[in-house]
Amino acid sequence: MTKEERLLRQEQRERAKAIEAAAREAGRGPLDLPYLLLVLTLVGVGLIMLFSASFPSAYYEEGNPAHYLIRQGIFAILGITAMFIVGKINYERYRAVAKMLLIFSIILLVLVLIPGIGTGRLTHGAQRWIRLGPIQFQPSEITKVGIILYFADSISKKKDKMATLRYGIVPYAAILGVIAALMAKEPHFSGMVLLLGIGAVMMYVGGIRNYWVGLGFALVLLVIYAFATGIITYNSSRIDIWLDPFNEEWMRDKGYQIRQSLLSIGSGGLFGLGLGKSRQKFLFLPEEHNDFIFAIICEELGLVGATIIMVMFALLIIRGYWIALHARDRFGSLLAVGVTTQIALQVFLNIAVVTNLIPNTGISLPFFSYGGTALVIQLAEVGIVLSVSRQMR
Repeated sequence: MTKEERLLRQEQRERAKAIEAAAREAGRGPLDLPYLLLVLTLVGVGLIMLFSASFPSAYYEEGNPAHYLIRQGIFAILGITAMFIVGKINYERYRAVAKMLLIFSIILLVLVLIPGIGTGRLTHGAQRWIRLGPIQFQPSEITKVGIILYFADSISKKKDKMATLRYGIVPYAAILGVIAALMAKEPHFSGMVLLLGIGAVMMYVGGIRNYWVGLGFALVLLVIYAFATGIITYNSSRIDIWLDPFNEEWMRDKGYQIRQSLLSIGSGGLFGLGLGKSRQKFLFLPEEHNDFIFAIICEELGLVGATIIMVMFALLIIRGYWIALHARDRFGSLLAVGVTTQIALQVFLNIAVVTNLIPNTGISLPFFSYGGTALVIQLAEVGIVLSVSRQMR
């Protein structure tokens, strides 16, 4: 190749980069309005329902009926601010922090298991929290973001290699296996299921072969069968309660929470008792403002109100996948798929637990359940989807 040809080729590459950069800049439009409005509506309704569900316990525990509302409201403002900031940043920049965030989140999962470091609150015998001064958080929340960013970055670069065992299955299965083992030690079964689900969906969208998906489903069914038949005895009492929640032997002990939840849902009827008029929230239903807030929604707003909220979640999930389908590149598409899948799985699992469709696993309802750091992280993840929406084709 002559010197003139090399210079010409270099000039062509530079011109192509300049054209790509100009096109990318020109493609930065406004945030996706339907998606943004759905998120803000869910956050607003969530704050209203949180106050309605929490004021008896807040008054009893803290002496201030608005205690939980005030704290959640502050974090909601912080989260919405983070959502707009993240949404304005070019999502390509998140590639640079993907690997570091995943490693950092795994380190946090290790630290939470070390006595004296994982000193947050102990939840039903499980240590899942780290406290930093007045703030405590679950490392699993950060791990969700790490998984989504790293998987999106790595998978988007492989394309056809995702169909191979070496590049498409082994590295990601190894990462998910390490994280699942650490979360099993806490134990945090619901978070483990959620993270495995996010990773599996992103791998499938990334291009792994269908028979690997079939094998994954077979393994899931095998684990469910092992739990149901008693082969795996971890938390077997939860399986028994799930199969017979009104059994008199554990009605006042282990099965109390799900029984009160079902009573709350049933007493709401078609149109509910009215906003603020729930009876179960007066210290009858445990975790009424957290994992089981959907039961209070059913009691106060009835089947009609609960269905409207579920429809809003469904529209948000559909819009998220729509943004993924229209993303500018594979990386943006995978980011939107990861965040949307997380919201979809978390909503489904929470409602399934509250209605006793599946055994109690302890998982929060996005934008509704009390938890400041979780709300901020969820809204920041929504900002990633909004960032993708600004560069849709």
